[in-house]
Order: sequence, then structure tokens, then C-alpha cells
Amino acid sequence: MRYSRDLRGYGENTPDPQWPGGARIAVQIVVNYEEGGENSIEHGDAASEAFLSEIIGAQPWQGQRHWNMESIYDYGARSGFWRLYRMLRDIPVTVYGVATALERSPEQVAAMKEAGWEIATHGLKWIDYKDVPREVEAEHIAQAIALHTAVTGERPRGFYQGRTSMNTVALGCEEGGFEYLADTIADDLPYWHVHDGKPQLMVPYTMDANDMRFSSGQGFGTGVEFFDYLRDSFDVLYAEGQAGAPKMMSVGLHCRLAGRPGRAMAIQRFLDHCRSQEGVWFASRLDIARHWAETHPFQPRQRPSEMTREDFVARFGSIYEHSPFIAERVWDAEMGAVHDSATGLAARMAQVFRNASDEERLGVLNAHPDLAGKLAQAKRLTADSTAEQASAGLDSLTDDERATFTRMNDAYVAKHGFPFIIAVRDHDKPGIMRAMQARIDNDTPTERAEAERQVMRIGELRLKEALK
Repeated sequence: MRYSRDLRGYGENTPDPQWPGGARIAVQIVVNYEEGGENSIEHGDAASEAFLSEIIGAQPWQGQRHWNMESIYDYGARSGFWRLYRMLRDIPVTVYGVATALERSPEQVAAMKEAGWEIATHGLKWIDYKDVPREVEAEHIAQAIALHTAVTGERPRGFYQGRTSMNTVALGCEEGGFEYLADTIADDLPYWHVHDGKPQLMVPYTMDANDMRFSSGQGFGTGVEFFDYLRDSFDVLYAEGQAGAPKMMSVGLHCRLAGRPGRAMAIQRFLDHCRSQEGVWFASRLDIARHWAETHPFQPRQRPSEMTREDFVARFGSIYEHSPFIAERVWDAEMGAVHDSATGLAARMAQVFRNASDEERLGVLNAHPDLAGKLAQAKRLTADSTAEQASAGLDSLTDDERATFTRMNDAYVAKHGFPFIIAVRDHDKPGIMRAMQARIDNDTPTERAEAERQVMRIGELRLKEALK
């Protein structure tokens, strides 16, 4: 089984985005423009809207219009948009524009364009696509692009469906004209997603630093709570940037929610807080996408989780000495992006080794050669073993050292029934000799456990070398 989700990401050490001007944080504000694109009988839908409004617990009214719901959305277009526009007109905002909503709001679209805002597509209609057939969603995306282009004068370069299906990202990739997709909440930095062998840049969005939480029972109750959350998010990310790991911060706004006067002040206070700090880059999502694509272009590489079984075993079958069954079982089990790193693959191989039978694990131990033994002298070690023993100087022993190793090897095997095994890259020659002398005196169960730990450590070190 191949696991589709990437739970590793960039790992502990994130790449330096090298934001323009050496900025410590990129702040990206989204204004969602959905008013006029929501579910409504008048829009040809089966029921009224029930999502992201002041009506907590709202339910769709099947076959009926909902006056209060419609007027809440109307407020977003009539008043909320203009309040946000006055606050944000001098900032490079990204609009997530539902195509049918944009079509019904020519004055708002004109204002967006006058401010130089990026207008990305938010789909054809503000509806839930989880149960929509793939071909229908694909047609809606095509219609959204066509309508968006006709209304704004240019095609959208970014895409955020929002209420997605499991097909949404794949369809966005396959459309082929988007510089970024935003239907992900998976990171604090852009990242490359590969679909059908082709890279697609993802610029993550947010659902926490988002005024949508005003419309949920456990979300923000006041503008103060919203501001506190935005400020704290900014401060943590800004501090990470000062420490050498800059990130991006997304803020999601909706005209009918943050556009209300009791909440809009939180936005103004947040802007003031950001502007009080040095090294803050306000950017549109398209700005960020283009910067990332130029600074961190996609770099293709072969990933272990995507290799054929034959190729995987050929490359990693010797990680555990002369024991390809470990690699075979790893490939046959669940694999994903977490196994494309040395740490992840080593952990899975160790798991398979631990789950092997007692006889199989003993076979792995006995597959290892004696340190500085006859196979080394005959130059019949594997390439990994040859390099490892050479790294500790075991390929250039004096006659006395060789005699000592031979004596201790013989004593160790006679007592424990398997060769002395140690991750030589962790030790120098004197340290290896001391460890060997000490471990001869262990009881066999203790030494068996130590030998198995060393086998797994050797595997980890070999993988770090192989996957540099």
C-alpha cells in the first residue's frame, strides 16, 4: 500500500524562503468574496445556504429561500466589503473570488482591480463539492475560469475551492494553468506537490487565523479574541524568522464576518501591530508563489516510496547485511513520504527487523563478517562493510592488532554463537577494541540484544549515506 499523505514535510529544519529584503515574515491577507455565489434557490440550487453566517446551527431550507441568510450575505457585499477595502486597499491582498459572486458585483471587482489586488478563483459557486462527481467538478472549474476571465479581464493564476472533494487538488493540477493551488492547510511555507509526475506549487491557507471562527460555537466571540489570536500567531512566526527560519502567515477574512464593525477593529489593530515591526513583507499569494518558484524551484528526485519493488530491493536490499528480505517486506508494507528520508526508512526497516522471527534475526547477525577477519583480508566484504571498516582504520592493522582482533573474534563467536557487530562509524579503532573486549564478557541474551541494536544502527548509518 502506498500512503498518499505526507506527514513529514520539511521536517525540523525548514528551508530559508529568502523573502524579499530579508523579511522575517511574509504576511498574506485573503478577502473571501462569496456573496452572490452561495447556495440559493434563486441561484438554481436545491436549498438555501447554511454555512459561515451569523445564524449558529443554520440548516439548509430545501426548496425554499431564506431571507435572513440571504440578507447576511447581502451585508457582506453592500457594507462589509467596503469597510475591509478601506482598511486594506494599500496592501497587496489576495481575493478568493467565487466566479458567480464576482459577476454579480461589478463595482466591487472594479475596486479590487484599482487597488491592484490579486483575484484568485474560489470556484464557480460557493458550494460543498464532497459529493459532486469528478467530471462535474472539473466542468465547474472550467466554467469558473471562463467566467472569471470574462468578468475581470484575465484568467486567475491561483485556485482555492474551499469546500473541497478528494478530487479538487488533482483537478487543479490537471487544469494546468494555475501558478499555485491553496487547498491545503498543511504547512507554514509553500511546497511542491507532484501529481501524475508533474509538479504543482501549493501555497497553504489557514482555518485558524480566520474569521470563519466567528461563525462556530467554539470560535471567536469578540474582535479582541480575534486580534489576540492574530497577534500571537504573528509574534511566534516573527520570532522564528528572527531565529533564522522565516515563515508565512495567512489571514482569512470574509466580508460578511470581519466586515462587521465590531470585528473590523481587530483587523486594524493587527495591521498596526505588523507595521510596528521591521522586516515584514505584505504580499499576495501570487507574489509568494512566484518568489518561491524562483527561489526554490522544483527539484526532481527519486523517492524510495515511489520505486518499483525490483529497484527498491536492488538499492536497499544490502542495508541489512546479505538480508534482502528486510527491504522486500518494507516495500510490501505501507510506504509513503515519511519513508523517503533516511530516518523514516531506517525506522521502518528496524520495525521489520524487530518483527522478524528469532531465526531470521539470528540469520541477519550471522550474515555480518568478523571485524578485520579473513573476508576483509581476502577483500570479499560488501562495499558497505569495506567502507565502514576502512573508516575506522580496520583495513590497515599492524600484525599485533590483527592477532588481537582474531583472538577476540574467535572468543566472542565461541561464547555467543554470532559475530561481534558494532557500528564502526560511531567509533575509532581503540574504541572498537575496548567495546569488543567488554562485550565478550556479557551473557548471551544481553549481547544478543546489543548486537541487534547495532545492526539497526548500522542500517540507519548506511541509509544516511545512501540518501544524502
